[in-house]
Amino acid sequence: MSVQIEVEEEEFTTKFNGQTIRRIAGLLKPYKLWVVAFLATVMVVSGLDSYFTYLSKLIIDNGIVARDVQVLTSIMTQYAALIVVQAVFVFCFIYLAGLLGERIRYDLRKMLFHQLQTLSLPYYNRMPVGWIISRVTSDTDRVAELVTWGLLDVTWSTFNILTALFFMWVINPQLTMIVMVIVPIIIVVATYFQRRIIVQYRDVRKINSKITGAYNETITGVRVIKALDREDANLEEFGHLTGDMYRAGYRAAWLSALFMPVVQLIASFATASVILYAGVTAGTGDITIGGIQAFLSYIMFMIWPIQEMARVFAEMQQAIASGERVFSLLDAVPDIVDKPDAKDYGSLHGEIVFDHVDFFYEEGKPILSDFTLQVRPGETIALVGPTGGGKSTIVNLLCRFFEPRGGRITINGTDYTDMTQQAIQSRIGMVLQTPHLFSGTILENIRYGRLDATDEEVQQAAELTGAHEFIAKLEKGYAEQVGEGGVLLSTGQKQLISLARAVLANPDIFIMDEATSSVDTLTEGLIQKGMDALMQECTSFVIAHRLSTIRNADRIVVIEDGRIAEIGSHVELLAQGGHYYRLYTQQFRQELVEPIDQIAALFEDGGGVADEAVPVVEKARTNGKMQKAELVAGD
Repeated sequence: MSVQIEVEEEEFTTKFNGQTIRRIAGLLKPYKLWVVAFLATVMVVSGLDSYFTYLSKLIIDNGIVARDVQVLTSIMTQYAALIVVQAVFVFCFIYLAGLLGERIRYDLRKMLFHQLQTLSLPYYNRMPVGWIISRVTSDTDRVAELVTWGLLDVTWSTFNILTALFFMWVINPQLTMIVMVIVPIIIVVATYFQRRIIVQYRDVRKINSKITGAYNETITGVRVIKALDREDANLEEFGHLTGDMYRAGYRAAWLSALFMPVVQLIASFATASVILYAGVTAGTGDITIGGIQAFLSYIMFMIWPIQEMARVFAEMQQAIASGERVFSLLDAVPDIVDKPDAKDYGSLHGEIVFDHVDFFYEEGKPILSDFTLQVRPGETIALVGPTGGGKSTIVNLLCRFFEPRGGRITINGTDYTDMTQQAIQSRIGMVLQTPHLFSGTILENIRYGRLDATDEEVQQAAELTGAHEFIAKLEKGYAEQVGEGGVLLSTGQKQLISLARAVLANPDIFIMDEATSSVDTLTEGLIQKGMDALMQECTSFVIAHRLSTIRNADRIVVIEDGRIAEIGSHVELLAQGGHYYRLYTQQFRQELVEPIDQIAALFEDGGGVADEAVPVVEKARTNGKMQKAELVAGD
């Protein structure tokens, strides 16, 4: 099994995506008051930082140089009081940032989960689990970081620069004009770097989805990997993925690191200009010693936020790349959409008609062609035929996981596209070849069929399907944990619980898709008993390769190449001597020959009568012919 995950990705442009920024900002609309309070506290803290630098100028000029202790004491008292005020506001903006971040995470993941519930089955056929998980977890985290701590950094940095320029202008307008020349230069440099950084971070996020998918496939398929000794090969393939991510991340880190020294180099020219101007005008009184010190501090006060913007820009590019991917999932359109006037017509009891249905997954590769079938209310229909013939597609169409490409399906005379998906799917019960249980107890898994069911009703469903017997033997009974995916139970036990869940739901239409193919004969008998109990009350569709399980079906439909090859009861189809007859006799001979082979092996090991037994066994093995009349009579 390869860990390479190939999925059709939406390619985003390398241009800075303003639309994504606006959509991310739109997540804050429900919390406008919190955002205003958050920004206000950040501005107060930033403004106080700048004011403290201005107070240091007053301390030097009006207190220390002037040797005025009273002024010095007054300024220091003011400084101490403002420090306390600033501490309170720092607490407020950190608290609000954390609160906003958690709310954005909650809202985004809730929206994504709701979207995942509405998307149709074809979407999940196209997209790996890891791809989806990456968007719901790491991508939402990055977006939440952007709208909280990213917003904080940008606001704080911007306001720091503005307040620094204001106080610099108060101190010396001419010198401020010299310093302001560096601002547009830094903006140009920042724009140059961010366009290149975002390209690399888009690659990082894309590869991260593939890595998450590889983790998922490796963990879920660990038994196959170990059985086939694929650990080293998988590790090598996984190394290629992580190597690609490393190289993309390295390029982004290199560009981010280069941005900072470039900004520092530009800032050094501003510092040199201030020192040169101060030296030239030292005797004119245009600027004081405290003013020079404050100016140099304000330059560093501006440069530090600008340097921080290198980090902020890098994180912003990651968050924008993540935001694009999150919104691509939120914008995904379901393949199956209800009509605006779709209704819930109530019960699905009634005639089901497949009316000249055509269907394909890929253009030019038909699965069903002109498929027509009428199913009476309460009838049990068995679908048999070769693998890939379209049996599972028929029931998937009935469940409206897909819709016909041509023709139509009606239920009780109504085109089922005029019904809501919920109206159809909530009244259909399914038991699949690979049963799926959710983490939790047996009781919770059975109750999943009808959430308002009582404990007594859950137990009655289990008793009806034969599951109660093994459940009662467990240490905790119905409170026993099943593990993730039901890993703590056997396949047969999981199948019985799935059947009990379907019985509890009391569906109008019941579907069994190869439900007994992976269980032993004893468990198959229990499942068959539960099926019989459920099928008495509803219309049923049974897909089975083990033909002995469908002999009691009202009609057996043989599907070949997307069309009905034969249809009739078990006895009728045997009498025709067609495809079903060949399938049934082949399985019947196999069921006879295998036990004889085992007996022959025992005789050969034990000697004695082996000489007499082997010719009989060989004859049974090679002949295996049975007259059609004998089969019919035997049944």
